[in-house]
Amino acid sequence: MEKYHVLGVMSGTSLDGIDIADIQFSYDTTWNFELSLCETIPYSKKWEQILNNAYIKTKEELHILNGEYTDYLANCINTFIEKNKIVQLDAVCSHGHTILHEPENNYTLQIGNLPKIADLIKQNVVCDFRVQDVQLGGQGAPLVPIGDQLLFADYDFCLNLGGFANISFQHHNQRVAFDNCPVNTVLNHFAKQLGKPFDYNGNFARKGNLNNALLNELNACDYYKKEPPKSLGIEWVEHKIIPLINKYAIATEDILHTFSIHIATIIANDINANNKTNSSRILISGGGAYNSFIIEALKQRTKIKIEVAQPKVLEFKEALIFGLLGILKLNNQINVLSSVTGSVKDHSSGNVFYYENDII
Repeated sequence: MEKYHVLGVMSGTSLDGIDIADIQFSYDTTWNFELSLCETIPYSKKWEQILNNAYIKTKEELHILNGEYTDYLANCINTFIEKNKIVQLDAVCSHGHTILHEPENNYTLQIGNLPKIADLIKQNVVCDFRVQDVQLGGQGAPLVPIGDQLLFADYDFCLNLGGFANISFQHHNQRVAFDNCPVNTVLNHFAKQLGKPFDYNGNFARKGNLNNALLNELNACDYYKKEPPKSLGIEWVEHKIIPLINKYAIATEDILHTFSIHIATIIANDINANNKTNSSRILISGGGAYNSFIIEALKQRTKIKIEVAQPKVLEFKEALIFGLLGILKLNNQINVLSSVTGSVKDHSSGNVFYYENDII
């Protein structure tokens, strides 16, 4: 039996913070995992503002920010390792933080993946998983579906509700996956107008009223008519969705209510179009799974059996799967599926930076 001990590190577009998960993997015909210590390190107001506006920075400014964020990320990882007395790691597998994602322009940028991070944390590091796929003509996203396939095969669908919603499932013996729609990137933006970092339990949305004109315009966005593979970036939200919503002079609670119904509608449409049986199950993870208003609205729009993941998996599933992607890369095994991203071939993606004092 093969065994691996890694940290999975993930920072999502919703800017909740940096997720770090201590994971034990084993492989004996199938992959198994055990999530041990897990923590989300919240961003300070300063870092949240920097990252939220980073997409408008110049190339030179982004180069500086990349160095500063790599230092910051390394400090967070070191603090986690020291506080929890973690030893004998095979690798730290880190996604970094997405600043720009423009696969149509053959470009994606995740900061925090500079080679110096290995020396800063004194560990082998596997990171920067998206760039190679974009270079191979793919979307560079979503990357989580191979983890859905290898770790959560008992479910017909896997849905993550984070900054964006993304879904994955098997279709004709291939994994299919794509981003459905924005979630927390939009909801958090408007919750902050009400003095809260997010809409806890969907309580603000529940108090609001549906604006049918806004809902219809949201549902008609061109992205939803595209066939997979397809993916979304924060630029699309900032340039398309926020201005669209701001055209409507309505209460913030009404915006949250309407956009939550939009989320449930788009996801239900995607599920219903691809569901073939009456006994299908879907596993929901990500911070948006705590939003009971969205979950209730989704249940009203699809007959599929909805299961919300256990808390550790719910909150740290992406960190968990990037840990797996790192192990696959270390073994030169496929960790990105062309059926998901649209790249020219399945491949083993990511950069490996070995700590120079480590004996390989």
